[in-house]
Amino acid sequence: MPPDVVQGNPVSSWPLRVIARRPAHWKGVEGMPVAVEICVSDVPSAVAAHEGGADRVELCANLGEGGTTPSAGTIAPACRLALPIHVIIRPRGGDFCYLDVEYEAMRHDIRVAKTLGASGVVLGLLHPDGTVDRERTAALIEIARPMSTTFHNAFDMTRDPREALETLIGLGVDRILTSGGTRSAWEGRDRIADLVRLAGDRIVLMAGGGISAEDVPRLIAATSVREVHVGSHASTTSASQMTFHNPEVAIGRVGASSEATIVRTDAEKVREIVRSARSSA
Repeated sequence: MPPDVVQGNPVSSWPLRVIARRPAHWKGVEGMPVAVEICVSDVPSAVAAHEGGADRVELCANLGEGGTTPSAGTIAPACRLALPIHVIIRPRGGDFCYLDVEYEAMRHDIRVAKTLGASGVVLGLLHPDGTVDRERTAALIEIARPMSTTFHNAFDMTRDPREALETLIGLGVDRILTSGGTRSAWEGRDRIADLVRLAGDRIVLMAGGGISAEDVPRLIAATSVREVHVGSHASTTSASQMTFHNPEVAIGRVGASSEATIVRTDAEKVREIVRSARSSA
């Protein structure tokens, strides 16, 4: 397939190559106090998030692993969209305590994301005892600037969220993504509300984890968050273009999505989420 064509659609027909870009620390659109970030795993999904009115995209690979660093070939075209692209910097799935070689990969990937035009990076590093890896996080923030920095759901794996909050504020992190230490942001709403109160205007608390369009208004009302992060509830599953399938073969982990289907962000679902957030303003 030619490099400028994806599924028969010329890249030139997408809403790309827009010169103006919002500032790195932009947190919403004028007149909209609640920003909606959509987590995506490919360029067509980033385009759908843009078309649906998302305020920001978190760009990942391997969402089944919780998200890992996407390729340069994915980052580059996504960063030509007219909305901020925040790239996850995570060398593998699993825990957030990294070997030296993995940490070096993170340093390199931040520089690549910056060079390719990302507005921000998303990262999270912990010590074995469940505290924030202050030294390494500080070093990565230094490399990332002036891009925005988000500390992802590694925050929910810390032993003391209040201690972690103060550490990240001290390091100058721009925002924290949290489900309140539970399986969904709605279940963790009380803890999120407590963190929002503690943080004040020192850092942004972004609620994420199992959020649907219906959840957005009540979650905002319960927690006072000004940003929400949505992943699977903004996506849809469609059939593969393949007309031949070998039912005897499964690629990847047991239980992973079938190779006969594709999961991507759906622009209409994004619109519904954005409308829901706007109605909560």
